[in-house]
Amino acid sequence: MTSAEDRSTRSGGSDSGPPLADLQAFAVELRRMNGEINRMSHGFAVNQQLHPTDVSALGAILDAPEPLTPGALREHLGLTSGAVTACLDRLERAGHIRRARESADRRVVHVYYEASARTVARDYFMPLAEATARARARFSEGELTTVLRFLAAMNEELAEVPPARR
Repeated sequence: MTSAEDRSTRSGGSDSGPPLADLQAFAVELRRMNGEINRMSHGFAVNQQLHPTDVSALGAILDAPEPLTPGALREHLGLTSGAVTACLDRLERAGHIRRARESADRRVVHVYYEASARTVARDYFMPLAEATARARARFSEGELTTVLRFLAAMNEELAEVPPARR
């Protein structure tokens, strides 16, 4: 059996056994996907001479519906103020972000992803985009809508889980 057939069987895509659309199967596949994305993100960090946390910060800045403040980034990443400042300093020195004070209240700082850095990230992560396009091509529009709803629901649920206490 090829690894693709093996993956299909384990995920319930074959008639050779019962579908595995249970909690364990979801956990396995989500961990595998998370691991692959982390592998690529860590590679980007090494490529750009950044820390993996810096790449997480870039993702948060990129995905935010509006410009983030350092405080909002600190809360999102679960870091200390000092760690976020060091992270933003590294990202700014590397040309990935810029910080700008608001004109109405000079105490408020917003963080922006630099356009040139977007190009660097887009080029590096092109294999991920291409893999996503190939995977999406295997599904109907309705199935993709369901998958997207599931991923959004997972993110909503995970956002409600409090961080582990130390």
